[in-house]
Amino acid sequence: MTTPTCFSLNLGDDHVAHLVLNRPEVMNTMHPTFWRELDGLLTQIHQEGKARALVISSTGKHFSAGMALETFAGAIQMDDQSPEGRAAIFDLLTDMQATFTKIETLRIPVIFAIQGGCIGGAVDMVTCGCIRYATQDAFFCIQEINIGMVADVGTLQRLPKLVPLAVVKELAYTGRRLGAQRALGYGLVNEVFDTPEAMLAAALQCAREIASKPPIAIWGTKQAVNYARDHSVEDSLRQMGWLQGAIWSNRHVGESIAAMKGKRSGDFPPLAPLQTFNSLG
Repeated sequence: MTTPTCFSLNLGDDHVAHLVLNRPEVMNTMHPTFWRELDGLLTQIHQEGKARALVISSTGKHFSAGMALETFAGAIQMDDQSPEGRAAIFDLLTDMQATFTKIETLRIPVIFAIQGGCIGGAVDMVTCGCIRYATQDAFFCIQEINIGMVADVGTLQRLPKLVPLAVVKELAYTGRRLGAQRALGYGLVNEVFDTPEAMLAAALQCAREIASKPPIAIWGTKQAVNYARDHSVEDSLRQMGWLQGAIWSNRHVGESIAAMKGKRSGDFPPLAPLQTFNSLG
């Protein structure tokens, strides 16, 4: 893809990918270009198989102020005057939801580093991640209710899996801000830091620890945890048997133990690059 304008992406020698929202002058708001670039970058990371963990951070005072409101008056037309127009709203939202779902279904763990405001669509985005770190001044706001609409790109579906339902209802009905310390108490964030620098350093360190493990074992763990979240224990145990039978590796286990005893890094193969039908031929 062409050089992105809303993001920068770096893949280090430690196999950690770092995706940065880099338009602080507009508080990293989300507009069609943002969505298109994010979708393309996530697809690239997913298909290449080079990265073993992904950190998503931001720039400026706020992580993201969510959807750019001018988008609704220009690039995106929400036609509520006909059944055909309302059907198109459904299809538009399905497409937007699918981009954020790519974060959740990415083959590698995703860590968010959140400073300042995480507002509206940004809450939809970060709830797709595996781990969330925040600064002391961070806050989360389901802003949609404050502009007369229902949050529609994943917050109301994923946030109840992360914090108590009554808390979700309070935030969704009132549009109040949830501060970092309260978010920590509910388990929405894993840890709170005094500065953005300390937070990002911790996020990258966590990603490096993940990247040092066998990528296929991390892949399997993410598959199992996400499946268990949405299924019964019985179904999840059955899925675990199938999953382990598919990816078990004596070589990986032996190498992990040898590396641990030798106090060295393990040597593990990367995930295989993916091919799509439209890239073949």
